[in-house]
Amino acid sequence: MTEEEGAVAGTDNTVADDDALYVLTAVLLTPAQFPSALGDDYPAACAALGLEPYAEGYGLVLGQDGDGARWTVVVDDVSLVAVAIASWDCGMEYDLSPDDRSVICALPGWPLAVAVAAPGVNAPHDPAPDPDADGEDLPPLSPPDTTVWGPAQRRLGADAIALQWAVWREQVDDETVSGPTQSGTESGSDGDDSKADADGPGHDGDGPKADADGSGHDAAPLSVTHPGVRRALAEAHAYTDTPPPPGRVRSSFAPGDARMIRADGPGWSMVARTDDIAFVLLDEVPGEILTVGRGPELPGLLMALDAMAVRPS
Repeated sequence: MTEEEGAVAGTDNTVADDDALYVLTAVLLTPAQFPSALGDDYPAACAALGLEPYAEGYGLVLGQDGDGARWTVVVDDVSLVAVAIASWDCGMEYDLSPDDRSVICALPGWPLAVAVAAPGVNAPHDPAPDPDADGEDLPPLSPPDTTVWGPAQRRLGADAIALQWAVWREQVDDETVSGPTQSGTESGSDGDDSKADADGPGHDGDGPKADADGSGHDAAPLSVTHPGVRRALAEAHAYTDTPPPPGRVRSSFAPGDARMIRADGPGWSMVARTDDIAFVLLDEVPGEILTVGRGPELPGLLMALDAMAVRPS
């Protein structure tokens, strides 16, 4: 699965150091919305770019200079970048021209893959080292490797499921939706509480599978006690007691009265709807999408995560 890209025809905008930048695209870097390929949470995504995780967030403007070199301009005018992105998503033109006073820094390279290039300049390439920097230049940013399974691919896979929920959801049968109740997790049972938390709500059953290119097909049967899924659900439950770093749990709009929950942790990603099931992706199980049925406890967990999640403003 690849990072979804928005793009706008190149425009000549002066955004830093009086150098013309041909703007190609832009993304938000805020606690509620950030490129998940960069990290499990907002502070991690900021650290990947060498930025402080300010609560207000940033806008990232990706483009090329007059020589065709790749640059990422970081601005603090988040609202301006958000308006530009919304306009482009609606097929409207928008001249993104951040004021010089809003520019935080200009970083060489691009942190994400961009499928377009500015017309009339050289092909995209990394800037040449600054001869006056005495070897202290920042290394050019480059997109995470998503050709092989790993944390970036896992998070992008969860993002893709959230964007195309109906497509993935229809691959799960009704038996998985209701899911068998696990021992010790029924309301009023005598099971040990710590074991119930570790087992987590619902179960992981047969489900779709994601290839490296984002395509899906039926997966082989999976154990209903997969330790990675149990660990992910236990850690997600712990978030409701001890809040994780900002952006580790995010809530966004879903049809009806539901919310879409995206949560990440060390080695796992989860995407779920508060009125439905959940999908879990694990670093340790390349390409597999593990299904977590409703069960008796999943609804409560998802509502608790929604209550403490950050939301787009």
